[in-house]
Formats: sequence, C-alpha cells, structure tokens
Amino acid sequence: MKKVFVLEDEKILFDALLQKLRKAGFAAVGSEDGADGIGRIKAEKPDLLLLDIMLPGKGGFEVLEELRKDETMKDLPVIIISNSGQPVEIERAIKLGVRDYLIKAEFDPAEVIEKVEKVLGKGLAEAPVTDQVIRKEKPRSGSPVVPVGRVLIVEDDKFLRDLVVKKLRNEGFTVFEAVDGETALGAILKEIPEFILLDLILPGIDGFEVLRRLKEQPTTKNIPVIVLSNLGQAEDITKATRLGANGYMIKAKFTLDEIVVNVKKILKEHYM
Repeated sequence: MKKVFVLEDEKILFDALLQKLRKAGFAAVGSEDGADGIGRIKAEKPDLLLLDIMLPGKGGFEVLEELRKDETMKDLPVIIISNSGQPVEIERAIKLGVRDYLIKAEFDPAEVIEKVEKVLGKGLAEAPVTDQVIRKEKPRSGSPVVPVGRVLIVEDDKFLRDLVVKKLRNEGFTVFEAVDGETALGAILKEIPEFILLDLILPGIDGFEVLRRLKEQPTTKNIPVIVLSNLGQAEDITKATRLGANGYMIKAKFTLDEIVVNVKKILKEHYM
C-alpha cells in the first residue's frame, strides 16, 4: 500500500486529509510541526509528501530543502498545499522539484486525491481506521435533542468551507454559504439562519464588521455566532467577544468534530 505523509498544522485540514487519503486506499500518516515532521518523514519513508508552507518549528521550504539534500529523500514526490499563491513562492517550489502546487482557497477535497492518484496511481482497498481519523460520535441514549436548522458559514477558503459544509449537512443541518462579508449580509437578510460560523479575514468587509452590523440589527442581533479564524491574538478574541460572538475557535486547534460539538452546544444553550 502506498504511503502518503501529510505535513499540515491546521488541525481541521490535517485530520480531513488523513481521513480522505485512507478512504481512497492509501496509508496516511503525518505531523503538524515542521521540525517533528522532517524526522518522521525520514523514518516513515513515504511515497509522497503533502506539504504546507507555513508551519511551526520549521517552515515548508526548509523541510523541502533539507529533504532535497538527503540522498534517500531527494526524489520524494511533493505536492504543496498552501494559503499563499505568490508567484515567487510557486517558482521557488518548482525549482525545488515539487510535483504540484495547490492553493487552499481554490480547490476542493476531491482534487487532492486526484493529484495524489496522478503521482501514485489508485489506492488499494480502504485503509484501516486509526485514532487520527475523525470519528463521528454516536448520540448517547437519553440525550436531549439539539435543534437542527439553518447554518450560514462565511468562509473564503474553498477547501475548508467544503469540508465544514459537508460535515454539518451529514449532521442534519441545512447549510448555506458565503465567501465574503457583503454576500453574507445579503444572504442573512433573505433567509435568517439559526446559527453563523464566521471567518474574520474576508474579501471586502471583514468578519469584525459583519459581526458588528449583525448585532446592531434587531432581526439578527440574537443569532448565535462562532468565529472560526486563523487569528489567535488575545486582542482579536477580545474584540470578537465584545462585538457579541458566542464562541471563538482558532482553525489550527480544532477538528471538524469539535466544530460540530461547539455548534450543537451553543444551539442547545441558546434555543432550549
């Protein structure tokens, strides 16, 4: 069975990629830290590396340059998955021999598998589930029913948005989407959701401004909102909370399952 190593620090994407690869029939392992990852890559000797550029410990380009200097790893196929699509970075990656370069905001989960299969061929039967795979929790008997209704996700990263939308729909929610603040505010006026997942860094109107406008309007001020952002500074969390956010989740620290748990928890507290 072909082995793929995932080096990605955004926990939602890390877990989702492992799960997706295993379902496609690949052995999938990984790390969320560059310094840890480089040692594990050399030990695991994977057939392909999915590599983020922005990593703690050691950046993606540092990892790539170190691998190219290692005789046993210099020919390892690498596909970069990054938030950055700057031409200078893409050119640098090409010079270091990467097979492909995917920008997170522009592709969907299925495309990752297509790119991996293009390099390694089709996977075998579904790989066994391990503790790193996202598990769907079974409801406990006697648990109170949580209201399931309309959720708006405001997120410009297509890959992440697709993952969250699919997860929420599988949990029984009706989900609609917006990629920027202006679209989100328009969508809310047309169909008021029972819950909003809101990114802060958005094209045009940012998430802070969306939140401020929501809380100013009588028809929308009571809609519970969880901020889902890469911003983790104390001042950002404080600002969002003061503007009325019901929760704040830093993308790199939470799985899809944990997002759903928090959505259900806040819905239960708000509507029951």
